[in-house]
Amino acid sequence: MLPDAICCGVTVAPFGSWRSPIASELVATAAIKLVDVLLDGDDIYWVEGRPNEEGRFVLVKCEAGGTTHDVTPPPFSARSKVHEYGGGAVLIDHGIVFFSNFADQKLYRQDQSGIPRPISQASRCRYADAALDAIRNRVICVREDHDRADGVVINSIVAVACNGIHGEQVLIQGQDFYSNPRISPDGKCLAWLAWDHPNLPWMGTELWVGMIRETGEIEKPVQIAGSANESIFQPEWSPGGALYFVSDRTGWWNLYRHREERVEVVLAKEAEFGQPQWVFGMATYGFLPDGRIICSYRTTGRSQIAIFSELTGHLLPLDLPYTEISNLRVSPDFLIFQGGAPDKPSSIVKVRFEPRTIEVLKQSTDIAGRPEIRTCLSAPVFMELPSPRGNIYAWYYAPLNHAFVAPPEELPPLIVESHGGPTAAATSTLDLRTQYWTSRGYAVLDVDYGGSTGYGRDYRNRLRRGWGIVDVEDCTEAARFIVENKKADPARVAITGRSAGGYTTLCALVFGTFFKIGASHYGVGDLESLARDTHKFESRYLEWLIGSYPEEKEIYQARSPIHFTEKLSVPVIFLQGEEDRIVPPNQAEMMVNAIRTKGLAVEYLLFQNEQHGFRIARNIARALDAELSFYSSLMVKSGLRF
Repeated sequence: MLPDAICCGVTVAPFGSWRSPIASELVATAAIKLVDVLLDGDDIYWVEGRPNEEGRFVLVKCEAGGTTHDVTPPPFSARSKVHEYGGGAVLIDHGIVFFSNFADQKLYRQDQSGIPRPISQASRCRYADAALDAIRNRVICVREDHDRADGVVINSIVAVACNGIHGEQVLIQGQDFYSNPRISPDGKCLAWLAWDHPNLPWMGTELWVGMIRETGEIEKPVQIAGSANESIFQPEWSPGGALYFVSDRTGWWNLYRHREERVEVVLAKEAEFGQPQWVFGMATYGFLPDGRIICSYRTTGRSQIAIFSELTGHLLPLDLPYTEISNLRVSPDFLIFQGGAPDKPSSIVKVRFEPRTIEVLKQSTDIAGRPEIRTCLSAPVFMELPSPRGNIYAWYYAPLNHAFVAPPEELPPLIVESHGGPTAAATSTLDLRTQYWTSRGYAVLDVDYGGSTGYGRDYRNRLRRGWGIVDVEDCTEAARFIVENKKADPARVAITGRSAGGYTTLCALVFGTFFKIGASHYGVGDLESLARDTHKFESRYLEWLIGSYPEEKEIYQARSPIHFTEKLSVPVIFLQGEEDRIVPPNQAEMMVNAIRTKGLAVEYLLFQNEQHGFRIARNIARALDAELSFYSSLMVKSGLRF
């Protein structure tokens, strides 16, 4: 290979070898995780996950003038572990903050003094998704009890006294899971969601309403919607006291209302007004004082915010420069949401109604605006790709770095991303991790394989009992389409994924021959171990994805990469959190040990103080660099190929 050449101020160098200003340390330290947008009157709050503070989650308040300050003092971290994925860790009312603290999982109250003090009394319990019962001076929330000697985890809805003196009162129990306890405006009724194994909330949930007695107990509970085959999302009381909710009973998550003992459709559209409830506190709609509804929905890979009038039936989309919307909150004069776009990182955005203005209150990173970075940002193209089961969807990122160009006729190496969940979705939000690759001369294909969210229930159901097959075939077919259309080098195609995406990655490498190298980030290698070892929330998920266990043990074994390492003929790198309860380290270690006996190239990195997903800056940077080094030594290596 000839040395790099300079032509018209641009360096000619092989794809994958380009020097990039987007360093791993920059990705790790410059980007924070934005979660849980909240409103308290006109006051705006959000939670930041900060890699530079060992992954601490901090509640931040935005003052009327736009200045921000931290509310959560160190060493506290506002992060719940209910369902292991958490969310809904904070409740705010008239400046008083209630939050779940990560270290001990107790529920804390923080008054104007700024000093948090615990108000929960139960031991080894976790709390999330709280609502304030102001009439009775208590917080109603989901509690997850880990105190039983037999290891059985008990979920319930409880009331915790705001003063922390009168203890806790169990209001609702008996079902496997609960979420969204919401109190009616008059304080007389409580609505909540419940579901039982083997369901997860995007499969089937029940919507219940009960009367709140003067003594605080719940009486006369009635199920008003939902079933094992109907997913309910975000029950919310309107200012007038009607109960609204999102249901996918027609195959799409649409908006409904329960009023006068009847369920009525409010807004029907072939679009998703709901989202998979991996975490608590999610919201896609809210109410204006005049009765109109501000809502967000997703269709053909893009999110949209609109104003809906029930009187006219008119849905008016707002012209906003964002393609990804979550955590929508509505006040009389403005709306707040977490938004992103191909040219915009995840941001907290405020849209004022009169006059219409858009204000970005916080970005997950601000380095994208730097000139040397901006010229290296690759914009994704949304693609509908053919497959034997019907169209699949993906985002394609071409390699881009204005300081470099590849030699004539050379095609770039391709990294195929298989997202987690597997009931999740690819996102078009500007992500420095993706740009880390494209700015070095890699193409990236982020695939929404069958089972992904955002395309209706039928598309989600493609993965039923087909995990390890449908997802693998879709990722392979999508990559094949890119290669056949001369957008990637067939000899240099990698697959990578996190969690469930790591399982897809390992299956693609073990059971297929299309991909030449792979990276598993805390991925599943042994389905039987996952069925035995994983946490309560997902402990029966595999029944839907694979089949009943142990009755269909042979299917679990047949789809577990650990049993077929003799079929593996390409290199793999494994990246794993030491404290991962969702996919424990033994999953990766069994695969690594088996691969080493074959003499294949394999690398294993175990990160201390990390759970399911890396949150500490040095670990994020190290993981990126390790994956790059692994690819570079085997896929690029001064232009050499397999």
